[in-house]
Amino acid sequence: MGEEKETLGLAGYKEKIPPVNKGALTWEKELIFHGRTQRGEEVDYDAEFQWGCSPTETLLMSVAGCLAIDVVSFLQKMRAEITSFKIDYSGERNLTPPQYYKTMEMVINISGKNITLKKMDRAISLSQEKYCSVYHSLRKDIKVDVKYNITNEE
Repeated sequence: MGEEKETLGLAGYKEKIPPVNKGALTWEKELIFHGRTQRGEEVDYDAEFQWGCSPTETLLMSVAGCLAIDVVSFLQKMRAEITSFKIDYSGERNLTPPQYYKTMEMVINISGKNITLKKMDRAISLSQEKYCSVYHSLRKDIKVDVKYNITNEE
């Protein structure tokens, strides 16, 4: 187990994560805002869904993004050869304010070589139980269900 911890742990991109994230969100007009991260990445938010996305859409995508980065990183360390990877995601929200996510579903579609059920289950478990910062920043009562479809290529 000690060897696996060293192999799958914080080495790599996780050790480069800054302890403090900063950015700015600027009001453009009406209910439209422009966000910019400390590294210059930008996103537009629009409550009317005409000029940008909603904050809850990017929250859901952030959970998927964090899971994706972790799973691909862990599988590569497990010597899987990934040729394609996509997560289809959805979230069910509370109908009355606060309209938080009650459930999230992530469906990973992955192709490649040397990808097994055991490796997928382990990579997802590591992400959800320990490494995904976005997942661990959510409400504790949100149910996040992760499923996957593997296409093994020979």
